[in-house]
Amino acid sequence: MVWQVYTIIFELAIMNENMNPSSTGTEPEIIIIGGGIIGLVLTIGLLRVGVKVKVYEQAQGFREIGAGIAFTANAIRCMNLIDQSIPVALRSSGSVATSNGGAEDPDDYLRWIDGYDRHREDPRKQRLFYKLSAGPRGFEGCRRDQFLESLVKCIPPNVVELKKRLDTIEDRGEGQKLLVRFTDGTTAEADAVIGCDGVKSRVRQILLGEDHPASRPSYSHCMAYRTLIPMAQAKEALGEYKATNQHNHIGPNANLLHYPVANNTMMNAVAFVRDPNKWPDDSQTVAVGTKDEVRAAFQGWCAPVRDLIERFPDTMSKWAIFDLWEYPVPYYNNDRLCLAGDAAHATSPHHGAGAGQGIEDALCLTTLMREVVTECRAHPEAKAKALTAAFRAYNQVRRTRSQWLVNSSRRVCDLHQQAEWADDAKLTKAESVFEEMKDRTFKIWHFDYEGMVAETLQGFRQRMGWANGIAKTTQIY
Repeated sequence: MVWQVYTIIFELAIMNENMNPSSTGTEPEIIIIGGGIIGLVLTIGLLRVGVKVKVYEQAQGFREIGAGIAFTANAIRCMNLIDQSIPVALRSSGSVATSNGGAEDPDDYLRWIDGYDRHREDPRKQRLFYKLSAGPRGFEGCRRDQFLESLVKCIPPNVVELKKRLDTIEDRGEGQKLLVRFTDGTTAEADAVIGCDGVKSRVRQILLGEDHPASRPSYSHCMAYRTLIPMAQAKEALGEYKATNQHNHIGPNANLLHYPVANNTMMNAVAFVRDPNKWPDDSQTVAVGTKDEVRAAFQGWCAPVRDLIERFPDTMSKWAIFDLWEYPVPYYNNDRLCLAGDAAHATSPHHGAGAGQGIEDALCLTTLMREVVTECRAHPEAKAKALTAAFRAYNQVRRTRSQWLVNSSRRVCDLHQQAEWADDAKLTKAESVFEEMKDRTFKIWHFDYEGMVAETLQGFRQRMGWANGIAKTTQIY
């Protein structure tokens, strides 16, 4: 197996030297529904390997809410294998390490800190419960909108079409392209469709059927109040060290996470608050939240946390966190229709790894589509078979891991917000969770993406009936 993985790494390197594979007219045409981060990353990868891609996005522009997003070092390595322009776009968008390590200790850390007010003699005192090293630049954070704008610059302007809301997708049978209809009455055709249209995916509804319980996400009973705070104000509340390094302040029924973004000029802050109630309108998952609501949720917490909340704006976005935990998607493809990113495995954000899972999806699909392009150039009549085989291999490789993340993120929220944090008599019990947290986190950070690529290729080649499987010496990238 070791020699097989080295073969894959070599082939991946070849891809990054082969910027524009020459077209023969036999390459598959693929429509991507959704122009968010994962949709655009996948588009860049597919264009590189020679696929004809068209992206349809329902929004009027690419500018997302200016909240922060972070990627692990592993996710960034996957970006680099998809296309070297993607990590360049990340860093040009102002990404910074979420911890500012010094020369004596350059590592990034996740830090869990006591957010509850249990030190009456010193209300500003906070005890560090646990920290976990991610290595140098182990986590990099940036603003979502700035990263998205940087990705758009990597894509030819005629590839993406805005203001196109998906209505239906029709499979017209063997030898025919899929027919995609939009709500404005226009249509488009493609050999395959990949849904990257997020947690409320229309492609998922079409793939599963609108009556399927997994066709729509469920409320996780947690809300997120998100904002960006000027770093100078954050330092006033927390001090230099806490403000410029990632910290997760944990306590009963809530937690407050923050890290630097925008070249350390801003802090991304998210207050997660447990909500026992039913969300009033599943079709509107973002509402207006107020500083008073956040104050009430963190009543009784320590002074630094309350001081930071005072730097929140009077009103901000309040996100109801919906995911696919209650009803997981049973399959990610149906013939030439496929799901990726949140459309396939929408997760709550408590691991900070949902986007990273989508990047892994994009690497898997880019790997497969290069194989499909190679097959179509040699055997144009096998296009439909190759696309179906590719999506089935993708489903087999990606579904179990990505759905584990959905489950694990729910568990992590429970650990962050357990009632025992407020009970001094049960504090030792509460602190026992961190070994579990480490194991769950390492499963994300230390994922064998090279092994995933090898397994992906083997699955595709076996489905195509290639006797040598992974050992076939076809140049894949």
